[in-house]
Amino acid sequence: MDPDLGGILQRLGAPPMWGRRPGFPTLIQIILEQQVSLAAARTVYLRLDARLGGITPERIVAMEMAGLREFGLTRQKAGYCFGLAARVLDGTLDLARVARAPDADGRDALLAVPGLGPWSVDIYYLMALKRPDVWPQGDLALAAALHEVKGLDARPTKDQQYALALAWTPWRSVAARMLWAHYLAARGA
Repeated sequence: MDPDLGGILQRLGAPPMWGRRPGFPTLIQIILEQQVSLAAARTVYLRLDARLGGITPERIVAMEMAGLREFGLTRQKAGYCFGLAARVLDGTLDLARVARAPDADGRDALLAVPGLGPWSVDIYYLMALKRPDVWPQGDLALAAALHEVKGLDARPTKDQQYALALAWTPWRSVAARMLWAHYLAARGA
């Protein structure tokens, strides 16, 4: 075991198994979380969920872009949410098939959707599909945790994070959860 991760395990215990349900609402939430605080994204998500009576592709499309913007979504995020909903509705994206497909094929299907980049897809695979060997590329909290735990001179770049995480294959998801737990604990959360 990595001695630095061992130290986290000794201090904090087993990492939490934060999870999300696979499916459309989770992908909408992940889009909302891009480049904003989780708290801000959750507020918008809960408002949207309450107003729509549940987040479904049909309800997102019915809101149209202008309706989505009324909830505080940027034009870009409204477009991403609308586009995701349209792809699910027209069958271009089958989320049940994504969940059953080999990881590379499922990832390719999600990455073809505007607004779902590598970080978003990694979070979906780690949190919703609970795959054991996922490293969320470019996650800022993981960069900060690696900097602290590994005693690095600076926060690692996305490529440096990836290189460090290779040592934890095939359990990179566990390492990510441990590092997130460290990040939160170090900040009193």
